[in-house]
Amino acid sequence: MSSSDRSPVVDVQQAGTQARTYEIRTYGCQMNVHDSERLAGLLEGAGYVRAPEGAEDGGADVVVFNTCAVRENADNRLYGNLGRLAPKKTERPGMQIAVGGCLAQKDRQTIVDRAPWVDVVFGTHNIGKLPVLLERARVQEEAQVEIAESLEAFPSTLPTRRESAYAAWVSVSVGCNNTCTFCIVPALRGKEKDRRPGDILAEVEALVAEGVSEITLLGQNVNAYGSDIGDREAFSKLLRACGGIKGLERVRFTSPHPRDFTDDVIAAMAETPNVMPQLHMPLQSGSDTVLRAMRRSYRQDRYLGIIEKVRAAIPDAAISTDIIVGFPGETEEDFEQTLHVVREARFAAAFTFQYSKRPGTPAAEMENQIPKEVVQKRYERLVALQEEISWEENKKQVGRTLDVMVAEGEGRKDGATQRLSGRAPDNRLVHFTKPQEPVRPGDVVTVDITYAAPHHLLAEGTPRGVRRTRAGDAWEKRTTAETAKPAGVMLGLPTIGAPAPQPAAAVTQGCGCD
Repeated sequence: MSSSDRSPVVDVQQAGTQARTYEIRTYGCQMNVHDSERLAGLLEGAGYVRAPEGAEDGGADVVVFNTCAVRENADNRLYGNLGRLAPKKTERPGMQIAVGGCLAQKDRQTIVDRAPWVDVVFGTHNIGKLPVLLERARVQEEAQVEIAESLEAFPSTLPTRRESAYAAWVSVSVGCNNTCTFCIVPALRGKEKDRRPGDILAEVEALVAEGVSEITLLGQNVNAYGSDIGDREAFSKLLRACGGIKGLERVRFTSPHPRDFTDDVIAAMAETPNVMPQLHMPLQSGSDTVLRAMRRSYRQDRYLGIIEKVRAAIPDAAISTDIIVGFPGETEEDFEQTLHVVREARFAAAFTFQYSKRPGTPAAEMENQIPKEVVQKRYERLVALQEEISWEENKKQVGRTLDVMVAEGEGRKDGATQRLSGRAPDNRLVHFTKPQEPVRPGDVVTVDITYAAPHHLLAEGTPRGVRRTRAGDAWEKRTTAETAKPAGVMLGLPTIGAPAPQPAAAVTQGCGCD
């Protein structure tokens, strides 16, 4: 960004008598959630402050939509929300609305044509331009549409307003080199571009120095990391290097691709103590015929072979997945193959999706699109099977003693039940009895599991112990500093702690493209 681009923002900071407020609404995958942290950092660096949590709809001076283009209802959801804001904008002179993310990258001018009250449209490659575009729209009093066709700056070079003091996302790459026929993401995010290993580790070390104790390595196809820099074992080396960072207690990653999941990664997971026994491995379909039509470069045997190797090396690993039901041409026999893999793999949880036709993808033009009622019935059968398996797998946890990292905002009923919530090493959600001593998010509580439900575990007895951590110190320091400030960027996905796959019945949105 040139100095001339930055000057309008500086002028706003100097001239404004009262800081303008912002709100970010995020939809879609983990990459979008992380991008929203960047957008928040950019806006705060330009002098904006977050709108108070729970503020009236449209109460912020700037409302930013960070959109997803993967699901069929993405368009309707966006335009419905924009329509509700239109009268608010009329009532509040100076209010601005910006639309970014994958849908903005895809639809561009269409957004302004359908919602002419939108001030800024920006894409996935130029999120760093948002403050400049907002100021330009204000000065010129007309919509600013700016979509870059290639990455202008790796997102990790941008300022960040992280949502958690104790857990953080760290991007290892952006973009994707796959050509799955159902997925529009590569066209919107571009080809894979890897960060230098030293830059990634420097960011992790800086986060740990700030008090972060858990990081999640993030990429559209995270274990393909290294293809852009010519090292096929780069990802396993990165995991092992994270193991040498003092103070880093938990390392996770999402989302890998079965094609690129190699034995050296399994070995690195098993041999690196702070890499958690958790794996999210997208399946999409158990049918070789459907996988071929999806242009997925593995087959059922290859997939189940990976699961077998992971369980042999890491017996306690919790494995989750993505599954699409009703892909064009899917027969009842094809669907039964998916159910077979679900039974064999025994996933702890699954993100399940009904196939969504997306214009611009090869699958949208395929013959034999499956009727909605058939897809719905298959979907319900899959969810019922996965619910049964999730419950059976969770029951195996009863009687175990687990170290739970206390989370913030994960237990909706914690206040009424006098419990706290957190994540076990394998990322299962645990609700536990509140200890006598004070406990903060980021601290670690040792508990005995007494009950299992399909989507959570319960520890009803007195905790065995509490370990106060540097991460808890960081949360306490940040909370104290922000007591007088507005709280919370409004995100559409969980924003505190590491991302956790949701149970099949509860998942209604997400990327599902890995």
